[in-house]
Amino acid sequence: MEKQEAIEMLKAFSNANATSGFEEEFVKLFTETVKPYANLEVDGMLNVYASKKENKGKRPVIQLDAHSDAVGFITQAVRPNGLIKFVPLGGWVKYNIPALKVKIRNQDGDYIPGVVATKPPHFMTAAERNQVPDVADMSIDVGSLSREETIKDFKIDTGCPIFVDVDCQYNERTGLFFGKDFDDRFGAGAMVGILNELQGEETNFDVVGALSAQEEVGLRGAYVTARKVKPDLAIVLESCPADDTFTPEWLSQTGLKRGVMLRDMDTTFLPNPKFQQYACDLADKNNIPYTRSVRTGGGQDGAAIYYENGAPTIVIGIPVRYEHSPYCFTAYSDFKASVDLACAIIRDLDQEKLASFSKF
Repeated sequence: MEKQEAIEMLKAFSNANATSGFEEEFVKLFTETVKPYANLEVDGMLNVYASKKENKGKRPVIQLDAHSDAVGFITQAVRPNGLIKFVPLGGWVKYNIPALKVKIRNQDGDYIPGVVATKPPHFMTAAERNQVPDVADMSIDVGSLSREETIKDFKIDTGCPIFVDVDCQYNERTGLFFGKDFDDRFGAGAMVGILNELQGEETNFDVVGALSAQEEVGLRGAYVTARKVKPDLAIVLESCPADDTFTPEWLSQTGLKRGVMLRDMDTTFLPNPKFQQYACDLADKNNIPYTRSVRTGGGQDGAAIYYENGAPTIVIGIPVRYEHSPYCFTAYSDFKASVDLACAIIRDLDQEKLASFSKF
């Protein structure tokens, strides 16, 4: 995939509106983008299965994983004054939410702009100025004057999904993207890039890209995809939180323009150690930059896939600054490294090497 084509794809992926349980807009965009390179199937949960067109069947299967959802919100109720009480979908910290620009998909499918309401400082007490309200006490304002107007005229009520409203930008000079929902739209983009790169090639294994739903609320879709695909090996393509702006240099393990992150641990996952080392050795051989990380927080689809059927699994992470916030940075070079490493693994892997990951 040419660089400019990849950039435009990633910007469109970032701008798509899709949060947990409401992935349809991005699923439609993803399937339209990947269909030249794969045979497609979508299940009732909106998990997408993109099978490499050259697959032969009755061979070992490599599952690529990325997830379609991003953190967002859902309407819980409409307050008497017309403001909207909401609940987070996925892992937010409350100080990232006030004054956030959002869009709400109403019951007619239209997008209504809104903002997480904040009290002007003129009306704040000294105590209010120094604290962030709990999410349960926050509201979204769409400009309505009453509960009746919000429900009847704006067509917003319980169950309407709420999305972050930020446009993605790319700076050619710095090679950086700035926007929302990079977790995991860049992993999904890497999946497209891999299938594009391998188009027409014969590989030793069948390859199935599985775009899973509802990762941010419990890795739910990945359990389903793992049961269906039954992989013999899995590569998780995950946008991962960078620590290079707040961690000492000696401890920082994930940063912009340092290549991919190969995850040795998080709260849900330990990779197959031999597969992990094989990926590191292959990256060294091919001059693909990477870091390794041991995390005391977070989780991702690798846990669901690995523990569902025991297939050797690793996570190839694309570093993202300020993940699970409205505004993120990530580097094109790190995205490209993720595609390069996954393709190198798929091209190099054979039955003997796969078997070696399970020997003791």
